[in-house]
Amino acid sequence: MNLAWKEIKKNKVRFFILGSIVFLISLLTFIISGLANGLSQDNAALIKDLPNGQFYMNKDAEETYNLSRIDSSIQDKILNKYNDATALSIQMGFLNDKNDKQQSVAFVTSTDSKLFKNVKDGEVLLDQSMKDKGIKVGDVLTNNQFSGEFVVKGFVDQKKFSHAPVAFINIENYKEMYRVNEMQLVFIPGNDKVQEVDGLQSFSKKDFLNTIASYSAEQMSLNMIVWFLVVISGLLFAIFFYMMNVQKMGLYGILKAVGVKTGALFKMMWTQMLFITVIALGLSIILSQVFNRMAPQGMPFSLTLVTTMQLSLVFLIIGFIGATLSGIQIKKVEPLQAIQQGEV
Repeated sequence: MNLAWKEIKKNKVRFFILGSIVFLISLLTFIISGLANGLSQDNAALIKDLPNGQFYMNKDAEETYNLSRIDSSIQDKILNKYNDATALSIQMGFLNDKNDKQQSVAFVTSTDSKLFKNVKDGEVLLDQSMKDKGIKVGDVLTNNQFSGEFVVKGFVDQKKFSHAPVAFINIENYKEMYRVNEMQLVFIPGNDKVQEVDGLQSFSKKDFLNTIASYSAEQMSLNMIVWFLVVISGLLFAIFFYMMNVQKMGLYGILKAVGVKTGALFKMMWTQMLFITVIALGLSIILSQVFNRMAPQGMPFSLTLVTTMQLSLVFLIIGFIGATLSGIQIKKVEPLQAIQQGEV
């Protein structure tokens, strides 16, 4: 411990540079992770907020939910068998506000269920983000495919689909708008065991989210960046300590000659790695959480403390692996040879 601390004080600039780079990489990783989580909620909060369960769609739809049509007899059979099951449909569309301006929404309707909002004929419940567009309770909205009008009865928190605010409407109004009688999906909550249904394909919640093209592509890109940055941090530790070790071969030779064990030299290196990483991560966590609270309201950003702690643990593990790999040469040091080759 004393050796590790003395070396840090002796080479303050080198360790400060390493710590600064780790700080910047970890902060960038936290920010991108928060953006990925925020976009995930903005893209599919309607589905993500549901309990675990199984989604069913028509096999002929080829994993495209808006092409799915579930036969009414099959639907009734499932709903009668599972009390908590619900049939639902989701379709992108628009509403005309009082100024005749089109507002993009995701229309959602379902059979009677506690999981989705049920509204009366001619009524609509909107995501709260529609308030920012000047829409209020009692406003009358229209749709070109609907013969009647929609009266805004209230707002719901954080219900988005495909980056559009959700609009819950009555099932009969939905059928009139889209000229369909069948529902697209059936959802059975809390049913971990997949039940085979003829003509239907089942999906877990995670698998169903991945059938949404925009969701899977978006999350894959952002998660690749996050893990790429984590790997860079590991390589950074490996390269830094490798260069430091090359320069200290003579010192290691003397230390080994006077009886310092290889394990003690590794502990010195691990202590330095831990010291730098903890300080850098501590600053990154503070700044990222401050940003999480100060981010503009419309910005899709969500960074929970749990996610931050998980990423921090990954950084520590990667740093430990990188430093350890760079220190393999310490084990091979022969005292006399190292003294002759290196500087003391």
